[in-house]
Order: sequence, then structure tokens, then C-alpha cells
Amino acid sequence: MPNLALELGKQAASFGVTSIYGEQQDVDGVRIIPVALSWSGFGAGEDASGDNGGGGGGVAIPIGAYIRSGDGIRFEPNLISLVAVAIPFLWVAGRTLSRIVRALKH
Repeated sequence: MPNLALELGKQAASFGVTSIYGEQQDVDGVRIIPVALSWSGFGAGEDASGDNGGGGGGVAIPIGAYIRSGDGIRFEPNLISLVAVAIPFLWVAGRTLSRIVRALKH
């Protein structure tokens, strides 16, 4: 029986840059390359009797696109996705900062 962790590692190796940058699209002479924020996690295990199991998951959030036209390259953000990511991040950062300040006062 193949080692489950090695098989899972081989499949996960194909992620990386291809999960962040999408395939380029040409629309009316303008080249568009979509960009996403991505993360994933995997785990696997096997016991002495050969029973094994594993799993994983991931998330990709579209954050914008690189657009190349006659005058150069620019990044166009996807504002809805950026706001959806920024609000929880700022809430957690603010809460953490307030707890640190409160702990330092006492």
C-alpha cells in the first residue's frame, strides 16, 4: 500500500503559483491575469496495522487582476473581496491590540 502522506504531498506540490495567478485572458487587445489570495492545509496518518486516512482543504479569495494594455501594466483590485478580507482582519487586530494594552496597564 502506498504511503498516504507521500501521495498527498505529490498532489499538493502542484499548488503554489498556479493557485495564486490564473491563466491569462486576452479581451479586446487587453491582457488580464487574475490574482487570488490562497491558502491550504493537508494532513495524513497511518498506524502500525496499515490503516490510514487523511484530508485537506483550502480557500482562494479573488483579490484583483493585473491588466496589461498599450500604456503598461497596472493592478486593479477587487474591492468587494478586499473589504471582505480586511474587515475580519482589522477586527482581530484591534481586539488583540486592545488586550495587549489592557495587559500592559495592569
